[in-house]
This record gives sequence, C-alpha cells and structure tokens, in this order.
Amino acid sequence: MVTRVAVVGASGRLGSLACTLIEQQSDLALVARLDSRSDLGEMLGADVVLDVTAPGVSPTVVDHAVRAGLKVLVGTSGWSEDRLRTLRTLLQSHPDAGVIVIPNFSVGSVLATHLSTIAARYFESIEIVETHHAAKVDSPSGTAVRTAELIGHARAELGPVVAPHTDQRARGQQVASVPIHSLRLQGAVARQDVHFGGTGEVLTITHETLSPSSYEAGILLGLRAALEITGLVVGLDALIGLSGSGASPAAAAAAADAAAADPAGADAE
Repeated sequence: MVTRVAVVGASGRLGSLACTLIEQQSDLALVARLDSRSDLGEMLGADVVLDVTAPGVSPTVVDHAVRAGLKVLVGTSGWSEDRLRTLRTLLQSHPDAGVIVIPNFSVGSVLATHLSTIAARYFESIEIVETHHAAKVDSPSGTAVRTAELIGHARAELGPVVAPHTDQRARGQQVASVPIHSLRLQGAVARQDVHFGGTGEVLTITHETLSPSSYEAGILLGLRAALEITGLVVGLDALIGLSGSGASPAAAAAAADAAAADPAGADAE
C-alpha cells in the first residue's frame, strides 16, 4: 500500500527535505506541495498531511486537515500544552482522526530530552540553552519547550526548580519553571544544552544537530505511523517506545515495522 502525502510548508528547509525524502520511498507518494500561497484544499487528495509551516499558521493547517478526515503529522514548533489542549478538544469530536505532534524529528534529540527528565529528579537547579540558525523565526524552540514541560512533569511531586532573579530579562523565559535561553546564530544548525546544578557538581546533557539529514528517520517513522493513529500522540519518543512516553502499542509497533521494512531510509536519518 502506498501512502499519499501532502506537505504543507514544502518550500521551507524541513519541507524541502521531506519532499525529497518522500519521493525516494517506494511506500510513500508525494501528491501535493503547499506553500504560503496555496489553497489548503489542495491537501484533500492525501492520506497524511505533513505540516512543517510556522507557529502562527500550523493550528489552521491542522484544524483544516482534521475536519477533512485526514491524518496529520506536525513538525512545526509552537505546540505548547495550551495548544495541545485545544487540539485534544477538537479531536474528541472527530474520533477517527489522528494527529502526531513531533517537536524534533531527531532520535538523538529525543533521547537527550528523555535523559534530562531522568536527571531532573536529582537536581534543583535546571536551565536550558538552545541554539538555532539565524533564520529560525520562533523562540524558544519547540524542542526546548517540550523538554521543559517534561522536566516539569518529572518534578511534579518535587516542585519547581530553583530559578532566582526571574525579574531580570537576561534570566531567560520560564517554561514549567525552567529558564530557557535562545541563541540565533549564523552558521549554527541546532543545539540544546540542558544544565543541571547540584551541590559541588554540574551536569550538562547536550545534543547537537550537525546536518538536517538527522531528521530523516524521524520523518519516515512519523509518516508511516500516522495512518495507524487515532487521537493525539506527542513526541517521537512515543513512536520509538521510550519508557513513560505514553506510546500506544499500535503506534510503537507500526513505527518498528516501518523501520524494519526500510533500513536504508532509517540509516539515512
């Protein structure tokens, strides 16, 4: 079976990468490339919509796709807990619909975030520094927001982190009590450092993207799992079966089968 995919945001960096990747797969077919000038109705011939637009546009794209009965894979930043809550409400009235929201398609990034949630229970002082290319329009990044929110969940019984002097602008933007500092630099791709401070020691968990090719395996996993999803799934961790990720067995199995069926695609990631 060939899955028909419409890419919304096809002219952007991630959209262009996704289009090329989809065209290389025997089980995926690119049926529509949408940009900022496109009519969203152009996505209606697809089975799955890949949204890689901008934070201000993404909710409209997802809403349109869900109401049209399409499965959706979201790779756009900006999907905070508040937005996800609104999306869950929409999905309740469309029980056959399914949306996967993936803040970062890199497996290494997801593993770094997962390790950060483990460390969060052992340190009272935690801050995030995220660095992206100068053209990235939003801050903090979706990955940093997701990391901070998961750290907050991990510390639910312990309380907020110690973040003094929050009245100072240079102290960063707080998400789930975790200060986030955003850098936008020419020459950078993507990097996240989660700093943990304790008595007499500091731990830093770092992930750095050296090439956009690191997103390829995650994109393929998401597209191939999307047809099996109902409701809302958040994070690539849910598709690779990380403990505590909230993965549904069907989603994890579908992702594993997809990776096994196309090891060359996974290696290209």
